[in-house]
Amino acid sequence: MLGIEWLKPSVFFGSMLYALVGVLVFWLCFLIVDKLTPYDLWHEIVEKKNSALAIVVGAMCIAIGLIVAAAIG
Repeated sequence: MLGIEWLKPSVFFGSMLYALVGVLVFWLCFLIVDKLTPYDLWHEIVEKKNSALAIVVGAMCIAIGLIVAAAIG
């Protein structure tokens, strides 16, 4: 039965810490992938309207997010 355990400060702040670590790891991985590609992702997607690259980058973001969530959880 789900109680109010999640309202305890240690549980709440622990969850916030894991969320922050997950976001930081995701951001770092995205920056690494952006540097490894031979072109500027933002310029290609936004200014040149490259929808195929946008789909690939979106799929990559989902994959990195799943890996980070599995590693933390």
